[in-house]
Amino acid sequence: MTRRDTYVCGIDAAIDVVGGKWKVLILWALDAGPCRFGELRRGVPGVTEKVLASHLRELESDGVVVREEAFEGAVRRVGYALTPLGVSLNEALGPLGAWGRTHLLGDRSAHEEVSDSLR
Repeated sequence: MTRRDTYVCGIDAAIDVVGGKWKVLILWALDAGPCRFGELRRGVPGVTEKVLASHLRELESDGVVVREEAFEGAVRRVGYALTPLGVSLNEALGPLGAWGRTHLLGDRSAHEEVSDSLR
């Protein structure tokens, strides 16, 4: 994926990396730890294999996800994990998730948690 040369602000640049419906859900699924492709496919309901593979390649090229290959005998196992950059991106997305829980899902405890962190 080719990134733009200029951005208006940091949010503009971040959204360029996580834009679309599926990338943040892929990052969320990987937050629990490394996953194989099939595990990710099951962990992100509704995503097609084609879109998942494409987004994983894009996230990998952005340095957010790493593709890990291991061999068990003659069997190749491919897994995906967050890089340190991906972990920091997930941490940055945390308050956005709390906002969604508070304002769209009605979880008042998340609102209080965000409010406390801003004080």
